[in-house]
Amino acid sequence: MIYEVFRQERKGQAFAHAGSVEAPNEEFAEWYAREEFGRRGESVALWVVPREAVHEIDEFVDELGRNYHRVDGYPLKEKLKQARERAGTSADRRS
Repeated sequence: MIYEVFRQERKGQAFAHAGSVEAPNEEFAEWYAREEFGRRGESVALWVVPREAVHEIDEFVDELGRNYHRVDGYPLKEKLKQARERAGTSADRRS
C-alpha cells in the first residue's frame, strides 16, 4: 500500500508534501516515514496518510462573484509604498 508523507520543517510552518512510502500497514508506513523524512532532524512533525485518502478538489464555485479573494493575501507592500510616497516619506528620501 502507498502512503503519502507530509512534513513540517519548523513549528508553525505549513506542512508540505515530502514524498511517498510503500508499506504493508500503517505501523510500518509511520516507521518508514520517520526513517526517511525525520531521521536527520529535517522535520519536526509528519503526517502519513494512505494515498486513497488524499483527493483533489479542483472546482471552486464563486456563487457570489467575489473574485477579490486572493490566496497570497492583499498587496500590502505596494499599498505601504504608495502611502509613503503620498506622505513624502518614501525609502529613497530617508537616506
